[in-house]
Amino acid sequence: MKEIREILKAYSEAKTGGKKTALATVVKVEGSSYRQPGARMLVTEDGSLTGAISGGCLEGDALRKALLAIHQKQNKLIIYNTNNEDDIELGLQLGCNGIVHILFEYIDDGVSNNPMQLLKQLEIDRKEAVVVTLFSLKKQAPQIGTVLIYKVDTTLLQNHKIAQELLSDVKQVLENKMTIVKNIQEETQTEALIEYINPPISLVIAGAGNDVQPLSEMAFLLGWEVNIGDGRATHATPKRFPEAKRVFVAKPEQLIQNTKIDAQTYFVLMTHNYKYDLALLKLLLESDCPYIGILGPKTKLNRMFGDLYNEGIIIKEQQLKCIYGPIGLDIGAETSEEIALSIIAEIKAVISGKEGSPLKYKLGKIHENAPYVK
Repeated sequence: MKEIREILKAYSEAKTGGKKTALATVVKVEGSSYRQPGARMLVTEDGSLTGAISGGCLEGDALRKALLAIHQKQNKLIIYNTNNEDDIELGLQLGCNGIVHILFEYIDDGVSNNPMQLLKQLEIDRKEAVVVTLFSLKKQAPQIGTVLIYKVDTTLLQNHKIAQELLSDVKQVLENKMTIVKNIQEETQTEALIEYINPPISLVIAGAGNDVQPLSEMAFLLGWEVNIGDGRATHATPKRFPEAKRVFVAKPEQLIQNTKIDAQTYFVLMTHNYKYDLALLKLLLESDCPYIGILGPKTKLNRMFGDLYNEGIIIKEQQLKCIYGPIGLDIGAETSEEIALSIIAEIKAVISGKEGSPLKYKLGKIHENAPYVK
């Protein structure tokens, strides 16, 4: 979502400035690629780029293709074959060993349901969504582009015939939380990128000490929504955490009451106040929070479990799986910045369902391609 939010902001500024734009989207990948289907980049007529569709190798040629789409006011599908490092025609020498299909969509500001207007619907609320982008591999065939945004309990925002026919697939993608590419018309070689979009990560930090500052900054860089609560009015101030969405003085129960906890909400307890952390942990055990990270040594965590047990609170196995203490990955962190890095890395690993182990030991590709469905 961070990339989409940045693209939407750049589009708004370009529109205000009267600049024409085009949206480049990776719609299909065969083999290996730096970016996966759903990666986007906005290009303005003056050559400004927001977002990324590769590690920087494709952007130069993609800029030229996007400007052509703007000039011709026409969508275009460009296929980059990165298998051949000696490809003189493109001069890319990517070495990614894959084929990347990129759709360039001219953004017509006069059309109410243009791709940018559809993507803007993703910012309205914290709900899972599915974006459908139609493209054709057949030369000279019309490139339809972004046609649908779908959310549970939300009507379709683009009444496109093919999009309506894909509704069952859209709901399946939403249920499985997995992006797919589907072949929908053999004759025209039309395919659909049916992309699952998660709402932004909400990181709630209990604590407003100096060691929270680098954690807040790193989370913000990742596009996470940072909320900070602490019982000390001298510490919990917006001035100390300018990148946070919200900073407020709160007791444990107030912090819970003022936080919407969903599957994308992650809590970090680092107030350095044992009673505060214990009270907050007790309340969080009653929620569906998928991650509760607790700063401090193992002895502190065991003491907390013991105190809860003495209150008659038995922590269930499923609840234990959501508690991470001592918090963070074991990278030898000592300074506040290093500890923040280890915490962010652990949360990201939990989000992705990964172990956080070195990639050098991984067998196979780093990223799995979006499943292709016929």
